[in-house]
Amino acid sequence: MGKRSWAGKTKMKVKMFIDILMTVFVLMLMAYQATGEKLHEWLGTGMAVLFLAHNLLNIRWYGSLMKGNYSLLRIFRTVINFSVFVVMLALAYSGIVMSRHVFSALPINGGMAVARVLHLAGSYWGFVLMSVHLGLHWSMITGMICKHSGEKKSEVLRWSLRLIAVLIAAYGAVSFYQADILSYMFLKVEFAFLDYEKSAAFIFAEYMAMMGLWVFIAFYVSKVLGKLSAAKFKRKRGEGARNESESRSIF
Repeated sequence: MGKRSWAGKTKMKVKMFIDILMTVFVLMLMAYQATGEKLHEWLGTGMAVLFLAHNLLNIRWYGSLMKGNYSLLRIFRTVINFSVFVVMLALAYSGIVMSRHVFSALPINGGMAVARVLHLAGSYWGFVLMSVHLGLHWSMITGMICKHSGEKKSEVLRWSLRLIAVLIAAYGAVSFYQADILSYMFLKVEFAFLDYEKSAAFIFAEYMAMMGLWVFIAFYVSKVLGKLSAAKFKRKRGEGARNESESRSIF
């Protein structure tokens, strides 16, 4: 029992470490003008490896897909997870085709135009979807923070974090709009216009805020869907109990 508990805790720590690394890599990948082409390719390769490890460590999730009922929240999470999976495959493919450093030795001819457009849209869709994915698990993260801060401070800390989250989301919304990200996501613009005059710190701050925006949205959407699912379950359970009572009264 002790060995299983130790193994479970170790696996959880490894999962958290990989998830933190993936979050850092996403931010660095989006800041292309700060990292440069060669480092961007190595980061992309590392991201693909981390994503593979993430899926292997969570392989049981795929086995549970056909089990249990699907609430609104579970449907939303499943759609987001598969969307991230598809986008990551598209990014890996297009990244390999476009590679000038890491995979330059591979005998790949043609497909550059399609790969470029696919990589452009996929990068921004991947950024948004992975941020949403993070937001769907944010309650677990905030719970751990509050737990380690102590019971007396947890309520104060919770409201402080909410205020900070609102400010970050507001800044992220402004940055998202100014960067015209939607035009890249829906390929209204097929070339990314990057500002190379911005400092690396400012670029990372903008993308962290934009990530915070989608974490914020996903967190509260999951709250609403969870409450709707719980209300629906209670209503069904109440109807079932009432029907059972009526059937007993007949006899």
